[in-house]
Amino acid sequence: MELLIQQELIDEEIVVQYGTCTFLPSGTTVYRLLKEDSFRALVEKARVVIAHCGEGTVLLLDELQQPFILVPRSVRYQEHVDDHQLELALALKQMGVPIAWSPGDLVRFLEAPFKTSISDVTDSSAQSLCRSLQSHFPEL
Repeated sequence: MELLIQQELIDEEIVVQYGTCTFLPSGTTVYRLLKEDSFRALVEKARVVIAHCGEGTVLLLDELQQPFILVPRSVRYQEHVDDHQLELALALKQMGVPIAWSPGDLVRFLEAPFKTSISDVTDSSAQSLCRSLQSHFPEL
């Protein structure tokens, strides 16, 4: 986020809910935690939402119908205790949900944000998704 701000790729108000994060981008409005109603109100006002790939957040964003992109948190960067967000991101990518695997993905999405919904999944695409996940994670 800091780099996107510095490079003037984002020139609007940025609101950050940071939870346990230790680095906060300058020039942003920050909240450690928000109650769901406050979070909903901010999402409804937002042009786009950049969020972590937590199940509850994904379901809420899908319900609110705002353009969003997900950035999965990883154990590799000590952002989470395991890689369940990466696993969910792989599944959601198969369903057409935008996932930021790199800063470039964020830039492309911010240039042309679009709404997506996980509720439009057909039975055949859900079955295909399950097969794909099983091949990526055979131990499940």
